[in-house]
Amino acid sequence: MAELLPDHPVVASVKDEAGLRAVVAAEPPVVFLLFGSILTLPGLVERLHAAGKTVLVNVDLVEGLVSRDIAVDFVAQQTKADGVLSSKAAIVKAAKARGLLAVHRFFLVDSISYHNLGRQLAISRPDYVEILPGCVPRVLTWLKADTDVPIIAGGLVCDKDDVLAALGAGATAIATSNVDVWAM
Repeated sequence: MAELLPDHPVVASVKDEAGLRAVVAAEPPVVFLLFGSILTLPGLVERLHAAGKTVLVNVDLVEGLVSRDIAVDFVAQQTKADGVLSSKAAIVKAAKARGLLAVHRFFLVDSISYHNLGRQLAISRPDYVEILPGCVPRVLTWLKADTDVPIIAGGLVCDKDDVLAALGAGATAIATSNVDVWAM
């Protein structure tokens, strides 16, 4: 992923079948898969891999998975996904331990959650941290100064101005489900 993001800093967040069909023909080489069930997930990952995409599965959103290490084992063994994203530090840590790419999703809603971020990253040791919402350049600037973990700005990234603002504030990449932004 580190090799792909400098040239393609837009990560496609796919939340439904329509988004999956669109991303297969779209430019972003990295996909965050935000839907599916334990029955459909292997096929979804296979379709994205066949299109040449690097696929990370949000285990928090897959129907039938629980927030335990066994969920990471399932994704690694049954889907062959390239990585995992989760808002739970223990899941991210388990993904790293299994050699998967690991993205810690973190929802910043107030100063308390911001100040909790460092402690959570110390537990999870992710490859990337995804900050939601991603349309807050000032906070991205603070975070860039506070951590050496590459930052992905996700959620509510709506247009080119949001992309440029997030990248300008220090984000390595942005993640969005907005198909129009994928082409930037």
